[in-house]
Amino acid sequence: AIGAAVAACEVDECTMSVCGPDQTCNDPNVASNMLHDYVCTCNSDASLKAVDGPATCSKDECQSNPCGAGQTCDDPTKSLGSIGDFSCTCANGVVSMGAPATCEVDECAAKTPPCGADQTCVDPNTASNKLHDFECTCKSDASLKAIDGPATCEKDECASNPC
Repeated sequence: AIGAAVAACEVDECTMSVCGPDQTCNDPNVASNMLHDYVCTCNSDASLKAVDGPATCSKDECQSNPCGAGQTCDDPTKSLGSIGDFSCTCANGVVSMGAPATCEVDECAAKTPPCGADQTCVDPNTASNKLHDFECTCKSDASLKAIDGPATCEKDECASNPC
């Protein structure tokens, strides 16, 4: 029949779980029956939204500085919004996934001591993780030292021209 009224079927597309996790759905035109007009908004950043589908919620976990001092942070899947997949890397190459890395390296505590016999080893920068900075000092003469390797502890007694 001409002029017959059309029944209004209000459809709230948000009730159909159309958005992704950690997103808020808003269907502004429920009463008008307009389909495909819902908006998914990321809870972590309201400026990230999409119409008629889940939003891509970028979450760069490195923005909160989860790694320790002197470490670099990498979040390879930040555009996917995944949690706990960042990595922390120390200057010496030690890597930890999802947590700060333990970077302290005392080169003097190596399985094979880096200094020669009758030498003391001191690594002044274990907390800063700087490598190749340990110092070997001769026990017989503390003025004889070397950095990043054994010291030469034998003195050239003829160097002072005693004869």
